[in-house]
Amino acid sequence: MQRALWMAGLASLVLTACSGGEDATGADVEADAGTAAAEQDSGTVAAEAQSAAVSGTLEWALAGDWRGENGARDEFRHPAETLAFFGIDPSDTVIEIWPGGGWYTEILAPWLSANGGTYMAAHFPADSESEVRRRSRASFEDRFTGSDLFGDVVILDWGPDNQGLGAPGSADAVLTFRNVHNWMRGGFTERAFSDFYAVLRPGGVLGVVEHRLPDTREQDPLAGSGYVQEAYIIAIAREAGFELAGSSEINANPADTADHPNGVWTLPPSRSGWEAEGFDSTPYEAIGESDRMTLLFRKPETDPVPAEDEG
Repeated sequence: MQRALWMAGLASLVLTACSGGEDATGADVEADAGTAAAEQDSGTVAAEAQSAAVSGTLEWALAGDWRGENGARDEFRHPAETLAFFGIDPSDTVIEIWPGGGWYTEILAPWLSANGGTYMAAHFPADSESEVRRRSRASFEDRFTGSDLFGDVVILDWGPDNQGLGAPGSADAVLTFRNVHNWMRGGFTERAFSDFYAVLRPGGVLGVVEHRLPDTREQDPLAGSGYVQEAYIIAIAREAGFELAGSSEINANPADTADHPNGVWTLPPSRSGWEAEGFDSTPYEAIGESDRMTLLFRKPETDPVPAEDEG
């Protein structure tokens, strides 16, 4: 019965949902606050939507007043459609990689907790050498632990010096949003995808959203602009053993040229460089958030049989 309610609610969201960043450390940078009137209107709409939603459904989590102003970014991030495309069941064990400030945590944690699932955050290590990352981790812990709403959020240390995400085959899904460029800069992209493969059960899924560099442009191995070629990510995932199960244009933005003075961070919500004298932010505001690929990978039900040695 619970799964039937979830499927009905999710189908309604996908059919009716309206569609229209992070900093260099991977931590979310929230959009600037709007006017007081806009905030009040947004809060009223969210409250009305939540009161109309069935408790425990994804619709209920998306309309939650605990999301504050973050819900305004749904038009760029399309969480209902994205999670539907990834096939996330709320009874799953889901690991989110480097959740930053917890934009998706505010949706996933209460939804999973209400339906018997488990939300795990593979966050920056608590003892990271980066003060910014230590603060991000501490803020995340303060926000999401010890709460009846978010449930028993499990936080893992994960990064270049912290390999592994738990017992092999223990997760149903691994999700990551706009992070691959950070791993490229850190030089551990291949190992990251290997960790994802190891922790997933056979048939488990890996969902990836990333700023997209056109395949006609040369890929910087360190992804200094924040943009990554779709073909590059597919190749890395396949090397780790994954099968490409699908791709979607849910989070596409054709207006984004992927060519900006401060990389992807020039665009909202980061708005890097906008404070400089004489900087014309008008075209970047018009673009909105970045063009993003949305890729779904699956761990095979059975491991591939190695080719027999010749000779």
